[in-house]
Amino acid sequence: MEKKKTIEENMKELEVMIASLENGEFGLDESIEVYTKAMKLVKECDASLKNVEERVSKIVKETEEDFKLEN
Repeated sequence: MEKKKTIEENMKELEVMIASLENGEFGLDESIEVYTKAMKLVKECDASLKNVEERVSKIVKETEEDFKLEN
């Protein structure tokens, strides 16, 4: 079973893909293939970031509730 990549690993891979596309390292067919893979990585990164945001929001909310002052 393949280990799931971290968001940092996905972002680094995405950066490499973008640089390769910007430098014109590939022909048209290869560029389209790399672009397609890059867009999948963008979706994965977006989903990961949303998940982290939800987790942090939950922690902040719980922490705020724990530290509310009584009137």
